[in-house]
Amino acid sequence: MKRVTVVVIGAGQAGLSAAYHLRRRGFAAHSEAGAAPSFVVLDADAAPGGAWQHRWASLRMATVNGIFDLPGMPKPAIDPGESSSAAIPRYFAEYEREFALPILRPVRVTSVRDIGGSLPVSGDDGLLPVSSDDGSLLVSTDRGDWLADAVINATGTWTNPVRPEIPGTFAGRQLHTRDYADASEFAGQRVAIVGGGISAVQLLEEISRVATTFWYTRREPVFLDEWRPEQEGRSTIAKVIADVEAGRPSRSVVSYTGLGWTDYARAARDRGVLVRRPMFTALTPTGVVEADGSVTEVDAVLWATGFRAELAHLEPLQLRGPLGGIPMIGTQVAADPRIHLIGYGPSQSTVGANRAGREAAAALRRRVSPGPVRERLGDPAPA
Repeated sequence: MKRVTVVVIGAGQAGLSAAYHLRRRGFAAHSEAGAAPSFVVLDADAAPGGAWQHRWASLRMATVNGIFDLPGMPKPAIDPGESSSAAIPRYFAEYEREFALPILRPVRVTSVRDIGGSLPVSGDDGLLPVSSDDGSLLVSTDRGDWLADAVINATGTWTNPVRPEIPGTFAGRQLHTRDYADASEFAGQRVAIVGGGISAVQLLEEISRVATTFWYTRREPVFLDEWRPEQEGRSTIAKVIADVEAGRPSRSVVSYTGLGWTDYARAARDRGVLVRRPMFTALTPTGVVEADGSVTEVDAVLWATGFRAELAHLEPLQLRGPLGGIPMIGTQVAADPRIHLIGYGPSQSTVGANRAGREAAAALRRRVSPGPVRERLGDPAPA
């Protein structure tokens, strides 16, 4: 078992931002003998890139929903036609090398438990433990355990896809957005596409070029004629913050903002395929039962129904409140200041993830050692 001050779980945009800001605030890599405070990043993927490395090849840089620079290193000029599953992982890999971030992979975290300082730690890994008034956290993984004073969780949502429970049995192919590869696999077929978000509209436009598509949503989608970042952006963030502070479950950003008239949304509309149907009520072996009781035959069902935050490994801490969500104060779990969630709630966006990484690192620096510190990468860090 190894001792470290902070374990960061996940190395996507949020996790890399947290790692960068921990470095700036004087946290050393776990492998730097005798250094304290210290941190490590545990990433379940075998390579850099976070969830981006798993996205479908046709998701090009020209169509991704805004990718902001990682802190300290602007992203290089990227061909708009390049696949995001290649371009963004390459950028992340360069970033990890540039700042020598202590990332271990592939390491899957299975649970985080509160042991309250009751577990003896054997051996000497050369790291000096920093005491915590609230006790220690046992971070269990498929490659050994870590003892930590705090955890920054940046696991994102990609590994926790949402698929609604629909009665009936379908004999054809069913897949989620995360399983999608390319429209060509549906050529000549009849495809039901379920979901009212950005990905659903993009895949509807793409698949409808080679297949007959049927688009289903639970609610009528709302398309915005104009998006005003100054007004709508602030209003959206305020609504998300209010929800997570109250302990309501975190929702997708698009559920607050509505859909924009992107190039692919306009293309689908202009070709007459952006036609929404009410959600079907059941599956049959060969199709779906429409809201009016009729049956539509389909060859495949694509569930573009989004994702939820991957937090199963935190369940032993019993962080959820009575409303089903985790009450938050900024990035910190309200009931446990040792736990910070980034890429969650208002920090789901890439720019939000950057800010959240900075906020979490600063809070844990103050918790471990109040007072000014010298940055490891430049000028004095802010408090």
